[in-house]
Amino acid sequence: MMRYSRLPIFRDISEESVKRMMTCFHMRQADYGPGELICEYDGSGTEVGLITSGSAQLVRIDFDGNRTILEHLEEGGIFGEVLCFTNVGGDSVSVVSGGACTVLYMEYAHIMRRCENACQHHSQLVQNMFALAADQIQKLGQRVEVLSRRSIREKLLCYFTTNCGERHSDTFTLPFTFSALADYISTDRSAMMRELRKLREEKVVQVDGRKITML
Repeated sequence: MMRYSRLPIFRDISEESVKRMMTCFHMRQADYGPGELICEYDGSGTEVGLITSGSAQLVRIDFDGNRTILEHLEEGGIFGEVLCFTNVGGDSVSVVSGGACTVLYMEYAHIMRRCENACQHHSQLVQNMFALAADQIQKLGQRVEVLSRRSIREKLLCYFTTNCGERHSDTFTLPFTFSALADYISTDRSAMMRELRKLREEKVVQVDGRKITML
């Protein structure tokens, strides 16, 4: 049985209180298959989505059809137009499931509206949401750092180093495929794989499937 209280947005909130909020806030849950469109940002979004199982990707497709992964969302991740992204410049911005995925939706207005009963768990939920939003901003800052690098090699090494640093280890596992990694660092997959092969030959990195080790 799913224990919602273990998710970051419900940190320090009992399972019983979470269940009460789900009823009070009229939260709804939806299941998605691999690669299925979860939502598209068109300026009308009022809900916050919470990944309760599986993973998803925030994807932008520009006017020329170029695909860029803006963010990778794992279990516990949140998304929504009201939190960060809006569709500007005519680009398509959407959330797509990375595999079998379950999302819990809640109206942003319910979260931010002052509770008439001054419930402690409601105040805690708001604090947790701001903490998660701040974490997302930090991750976006790290991605900007990757994209600011001039060459594919520099982008790969910056991304690898950042992930190893977060885990305090020389090794980490890619959260998505190499094709998705190319989309994430905004480069051609073939060119990226050639550069990755050079890094392996120079013994800068070791690649075992999606497991990356900095040497």
